[in-house]
Amino acid sequence: MTYVVTVEIRIPEGAPELDGLHRVGASALLEQGFASVAGIEGADGMEMDLFDVAVAVHPGGAILKVMVAAPSLEFAEEAVGSVSEEVLERSELLAEWTVESSEVQLHTDAARESLEAADGPGAPPSDPQARRAHHTAKPDTADEPDGEAQDHEAAFRVLATRLRSFTPAVFGVAEETSAPPEGESAEAGGGSPGITPESAELAAGSLVYGAEVLIDELYDDVQALAEEDTTVAECQGHLWHLDQLPSRHAAQYNELFARRFLVTAIALTTRFTDGSFRRLGCLAEELVLKLLIEQAHVTLDLHGLLDDEVAAALGRFAGEVYEDMDFAWLQDDGGEGAGGEGVATLGFGTWFTPFDDARYVHPYALDEVPETGVPDTAEN
Repeated sequence: MTYVVTVEIRIPEGAPELDGLHRVGASALLEQGFASVAGIEGADGMEMDLFDVAVAVHPGGAILKVMVAAPSLEFAEEAVGSVSEEVLERSELLAEWTVESSEVQLHTDAARESLEAADGPGAPPSDPQARRAHHTAKPDTADEPDGEAQDHEAAFRVLATRLRSFTPAVFGVAEETSAPPEGESAEAGGGSPGITPESAELAAGSLVYGAEVLIDELYDDVQALAEEDTTVAECQGHLWHLDQLPSRHAAQYNELFARRFLVTAIALTTRFTDGSFRRLGCLAEELVLKLLIEQAHVTLDLHGLLDDEVAAALGRFAGEVYEDMDFAWLQDDGGEGAGGEGVATLGFGTWFTPFDDARYVHPYALDEVPETGVPDTAEN
């Protein structure tokens, strides 16, 4: 069985937070440490294969997503935790870092449903496409207890506090101003009313929750391409998100591209939550954000929480974070010449290239610098 184990690692207590340079160095050390691990054998002789590791370092430590094949969930969690500790011990610079947790993060409601329905008439479908339709179908809120709906809403509001890089104003919440003169309404000046803090909170929480779902499903996409050793254009297996990228380049979306795109998603959402985000770094990050916002909409709709104002809050967020919508040209497959000069400036070979020297792109995903005199176009 394949598991994605989430490992949380912390810097020593009292140590200063990591700056950008130290985060890059720590990321490289962790990646190198896990690269030397081929397989793991437990105390009872059980073996575990290590498929992939994604590292996201933040000022207070790191979060690892470790994909393994193990005989049981418990073994996967324990073994990955032990290996993480060994990787830290072998690295002199990280020897004092500690593993806070090592666990497969299950979505509670889905896990409970699966356990209750196992081998019964309500068992989740085995086909991935059917299972996705099952999970994304709009729930029958008439049969859902009010308390359960309120639990989902409360959970999103708690998650909203983790989106540290953005204030409510980014979602359209009007900043507090002096009260209007007596007898004059807030709309008297002709301005449109702002988004309520409650709606902005739901939108922010859905982005945090959606980031976890997006990253887990991109892991599945990487695995699907790796198992078939193919591209998105030729893949016969189920894909969650990579087949939603511009189809004009589907033949170039191979396993390496998928890994780089996954790392980009982890790096971007880490900056969203650790407070360090400033601007989108490259075109690939723009595409990641598009998928994330779509996932947030699906998540809210799934739990009956997507009303017009929450949708508007997500729209305001997108408008603030995107500097332009040039990448939308890539989705235009209207025939020869579609997109014109817009696409010509968005060559596939530049998707992971920083927009300028001040932008951040994760070192694993960075494009190689093109040779002098060789222009980068949509064809290369």
